[in-house]
Amino acid sequence: MTIAAVVLAAGGGTRWDGEGHKLLADLDGRPLAAHAIDAAAAAGLDELVVVTGAADLSNVLPASATVVHSPDWSAGQAVSLQCAVAHCRTAGHEAMVLGLADMPGVTAEAWRGVAEQSGDLVCASFDGRRRPPVKVAVHLWDELPVVGDEGARQLLHRRASEVVEVACDGEPADIDTVDDLRAWT
Repeated sequence: MTIAAVVLAAGGGTRWDGEGHKLLADLDGRPLAAHAIDAAAAAGLDELVVVTGAADLSNVLPASATVVHSPDWSAGQAVSLQCAVAHCRTAGHEAMVLGLADMPGVTAEAWRGVAEQSGDLVCASFDGRRRPPVKVAVHLWDELPVVGDEGARQLLHRRASEVVEVACDGEPADIDTVDDLRAWT
């Protein structure tokens, strides 16, 4: 089975109240997005896919990353998610593990643990809370949203009894505002 690590990094960061795009904000001497992208890359899955849109992440991406640009990123996360689905179908992957670029505390071990867990719908669990990354098998991709600002959350709710949880270490908080970033550091 081939599994892609998919980092969604296309959004406009509309809640960000600082200068520039939040994914490029400095966190410990590196752009915020670099933390999540590097963790996904370090998980060692079959392909690293980064879905881009609003921000120019070219200086953040490892050479091994496959960049999928979401031209309609402003229409919501679902549109960018569908760009990832289209790429993963074409590449022949049998599952993808979805994560977010604004979650710098999710470790490579969390990505790998979710990917390696058997099951068609697998979610990381941080202190009992379901959070990305989420593994979705190919036969469920048609159930992912196509419009709106939702990712896999709807699928997790609809199929709650089928979700396999993987207890993970790390910090699942996302960075949306300057205060979030300050609290992180």
